[in-house]
Amino acid sequence: MNIKLTLLSAGIALSLGSVAAYAGENHLQEAIKHVMMAAKAKDGKSVAQHAEEAQKHAKIADEHLDAGLKSLEEAIDHGNQGHDDMAQKAAKEAEEHLKASQ
Repeated sequence: MNIKLTLLSAGIALSLGSVAAYAGENHLQEAIKHVMMAAKAKDGKSVAQHAEEAQKHAKIADEHLDAGLKSLEEAIDHGNQGHDDMAQKAAKEAEEHLKASQ
Protein backbone atom coordinates (compact mmCIF):
# COMPACT_ATOMS: atom_id res chain seq x y z
CA MET A 1 0.00 0.00 0.00
CA ASN A 2 2.83 2.43 0.84
CA ILE A 3 4.50 1.77 -2.52
CA LYS A 4 1.27 2.57 -4.40
CA LEU A 5 0.80 5.76 -2.40
CA THR A 6 4.42 6.77 -3.03
CA LEU A 7 4.13 6.10 -6.77
CA LEU A 8 0.84 7.99 -6.96
CA SER A 9 2.34 10.94 -5.11
CA ALA A 10 5.39 10.94 -7.38
CA GLY A 11 3.19 10.82 -10.47
CA ILE A 12 1.12 13.74 -9.29
CA ALA A 13 4.22 15.75 -8.42
CA LEU A 14 5.74 15.12 -11.85
CA SER A 15 2.50 16.07 -13.58
CA LEU A 16 2.22 19.30 -11.65
CA GLY A 17 5.86 20.06 -12.33
CA SER A 18 5.30 19.63 -16.05
CA VAL A 19 2.31 21.97 -16.00
CA ALA A 20 4.24 24.54 -13.99
CA ALA A 21 7.20 24.34 -16.37
CA TYR A 22 4.94 24.88 -19.38
CA ALA A 23 3.11 27.75 -17.70
CA GLY A 24 6.44 29.31 -16.81
CA GLU A 25 7.50 29.26 -20.44
CA ASN A 26 4.51 31.28 -21.60
CA HIS A 27 6.24 34.63 -21.28
CA LEU A 28 4.13 36.69 -23.64
CA GLN A 29 0.91 35.80 -21.85
CA GLU A 30 2.55 36.54 -18.49
CA ALA A 31 3.69 39.94 -19.81
CA ILE A 32 0.16 40.72 -21.01
CA LYS A 33 -1.35 39.59 -17.70
CA HIS A 34 0.97 41.85 -15.71
CA VAL A 35 0.57 44.86 -17.98
CA MET A 36 -3.21 44.54 -17.66
CA MET A 37 -2.85 44.44 -13.87
CA ALA A 38 -0.56 47.48 -14.04
CA ALA A 39 -3.16 49.38 -16.04
CA LYS A 40 -5.85 48.56 -13.46
CA ALA A 41 -3.72 49.19 -10.37
CA LYS A 42 -4.84 52.02 -8.11
CA ASP A 43 -1.43 53.19 -6.88
CA GLY A 44 1.86 53.95 -8.55
CA LYS A 45 3.83 51.36 -6.60
CA SER A 46 1.53 48.55 -7.80
CA VAL A 47 1.70 49.89 -11.36
CA ALA A 48 5.49 49.84 -11.22
CA GLN A 49 5.66 46.34 -9.72
CA HIS A 50 3.39 44.83 -12.37
CA ALA A 51 5.11 46.80 -15.13
CA GLU A 52 8.49 45.42 -14.01
CA GLU A 53 7.14 41.85 -14.11
CA ALA A 54 5.63 42.50 -17.54
CA GLN A 55 8.94 43.89 -18.75
CA LYS A 56 10.88 40.84 -17.52
CA HIS A 57 8.56 38.43 -19.32
CA ALA A 58 8.43 40.57 -22.48
CA LYS A 59 12.24 40.65 -22.65
CA ILE A 60 12.45 36.86 -22.33
CA ALA A 61 9.75 36.45 -25.00
CA ASP A 62 11.70 38.83 -27.25
CA GLU A 63 14.92 36.87 -26.74
CA HIS A 64 13.15 33.64 -27.70
CA LEU A 65 11.57 35.31 -30.72
CA ASP A 66 14.97 36.59 -31.90
CA ALA A 67 16.50 33.12 -31.40
CA GLY A 68 13.58 31.57 -33.27
CA LEU A 69 14.07 33.90 -36.21
CA LYS A 70 17.78 33.09 -36.29
CA SER A 71 17.00 29.36 -36.28
CA LEU A 72 14.50 29.85 -39.10
CA GLU A 73 17.18 31.59 -41.17
CA GLU A 74 19.50 28.65 -40.51
CA ALA A 75 16.77 26.18 -41.47
CA ILE A 76 16.21 28.04 -44.75
CA ASP A 77 19.93 28.27 -45.54
CA HIS A 78 20.63 24.63 -44.72
CA GLY A 79 17.49 23.48 -46.53
CA ASN A 80 18.45 25.36 -49.69
CA GLN A 81 21.93 23.85 -49.53
CA GLY A 82 20.54 20.33 -49.19
CA HIS A 83 21.72 19.82 -45.61
CA ASP A 84 18.60 17.92 -44.58
CA ASP A 85 19.58 16.98 -41.02
CA MET A 86 20.91 20.42 -40.17
CA ALA A 87 17.85 22.11 -41.66
CA GLN A 88 15.54 19.89 -39.64
CA LYS A 89 17.53 20.52 -36.44
CA ALA A 90 17.36 24.28 -36.99
CA ALA A 91 13.61 24.08 -37.65
CA LYS A 92 13.10 22.16 -34.39
CA GLU A 93 15.11 24.78 -32.52
CA ALA A 94 12.98 27.50 -34.10
CA GLU A 95 9.84 25.69 -33.00
CA GLU A 96 11.09 25.48 -29.40
CA HIS A 97 12.00 29.17 -29.27
CA LEU A 98 8.79 30.37 -30.91
CA LYS A 99 6.70 28.28 -28.53
CA ALA A 100 8.69 29.60 -25.57
CA SER A 101 8.11 33.19 -26.71
CA GLN A 102 4.35 32.86 -26.46
